[in-house]
Amino acid sequence: MDRFTSISVFVAAIEEGSLVAAGRRFGLSASMAGKYLSGLEAELNVRLIQRSTRSLSPTDAGRAYYARCKRIIEEFDEANHEASDANSAVRGTLRISAPVTFGALHMGEVIARFLEDHPHVNTEVLLDDRYVDLHTASIDVAIRIGRLPDSELIARPLAPCRMVICASPAFLAREGTPQVPEDLRHAPRLAFSEAVSAHGWTLSDAQHQTHVIDGPLRLRANNMHMLLSAALAGIGVAYGPTFVFGQHIASGSLVRLLPDFRATELTVHAVYPTARYVPAKVRKFIEYVATDFAGEPPWDRF
Repeated sequence: MDRFTSISVFVAAIEEGSLVAAGRRFGLSASMAGKYLSGLEAELNVRLIQRSTRSLSPTDAGRAYYARCKRIIEEFDEANHEASDANSAVRGTLRISAPVTFGALHMGEVIARFLEDHPHVNTEVLLDDRYVDLHTASIDVAIRIGRLPDSELIARPLAPCRMVICASPAFLAREGTPQVPEDLRHAPRLAFSEAVSAHGWTLSDAQHQTHVIDGPLRLRANNMHMLLSAALAGIGVAYGPTFVFGQHIASGSLVRLLPDFRATELTVHAVYPTARYVPAKVRKFIEYVATDFAGEPPWDRF
């Protein structure tokens, strides 16, 4: 008998709990499914399943053999999917999750170009600063920034996320330009409330000494666009990612402060549920974004 069909029936019998259901999965009668299983046991010279009139259960040898056979079947299915993808157009609906500000500022254009190059793909984009459960929300790929918690998700680094301290020229003309971190201890500060350390900003100098800027905040908000608007209006000193402030520093509407001191650097990741079969639409999109953000990202060109 065909060995692959035999192990497929065996795996299905364990998962379904009966030979009737296992046979139904492959369009076989219960008696034919039983013959495949018996033939496999005879060939291996070992009992894999204990059978009764009401139920079946794996033996110790059967449990170990099931784990191996399950992996073989998954690898076979993955190989078939990859071969099929190679000869067909990328299609379907791609569900993407991303942080609100990063998504609004930097994902729209790259998604538009991806859709133009893949006319059979549609996208649904969920912008949320909270970590969305990919399985519950049926998300194919998420863009996440920062240190990722341990999980079964697969993460691919896409670009650096550098932090910067900045203020408007009008603010600096009124209050003076700080030369060292200590000069900011009493400055009106603008902070992102969802940051891990919203109250304390940490910088390091050339000697790797740490400087923490803390104290009361003039404005604390859970939206980076609001902090950007406040900084541009000259209300205070802002701390945040270059993907928000970089283009305004480049244009001169904001001034980078303490450039000789280094702030925390995070990473922009693409996160997806599994390392096993990854649909072509997900794989192609991640490659597309990685290529677009490769090298020095556009938000750091100032």
